[in-house]
Amino acid sequence: MERLFNLDFQLLHDALFLAIAVFVLFFLISYLLFDPARKMLQERKEKIATEIATAAEDKESAAALKAEYEEKLKNIDKEAETILSNARQNALINAARIEDEARSDANRIVRRAEEEAVLEKQRVMDEMKSEIISIASLMAGKVVAANIDTTVQDSLIDETLKEMGEETWQS
Repeated sequence: MERLFNLDFQLLHDALFLAIAVFVLFFLISYLLFDPARKMLQERKEKIATEIATAAEDKESAAALKAEYEEKLKNIDKEAETILSNARQNALINAARIEDEARSDANRIVRRAEEEAVLEKQRVMDEMKSEIISIASLMAGKVVAANIDTTVQDSLIDETLKEMGEETWQS
């Protein structure tokens, strides 16, 4: 009997073993080669997804920082004006303080000068009193020595006044 394609039991048996061997080899190769490759591709996919997410977060963060800096740049004129205003106020306060100190120093100097003038006036008056006393004693000595009448006494007083000068008595 002739068979089609020479199919006999041995050929079927070999074909079945060959199919089983190919199937086992496929699973073995899949386990040893394809699973690590799939695992590596999955890890790479996750890494890329993480990097994309990180890049998106960084982009959002950069956009927020940019907006913040732009806002600060807009407000920098206001801040500068505020700082200048504060500096002007401090300068005015310092100027007022310095002016008050100068006034108090001037008042203190004027008071000291007035006190010195009063003391000088007192000293001059004391000197004048001592001079008047000495003149009066001279006059008394002349009066007693001359022992003369009122006309002579009046002339002595006039003479003494002329010696002292009219300015002494008028000031």
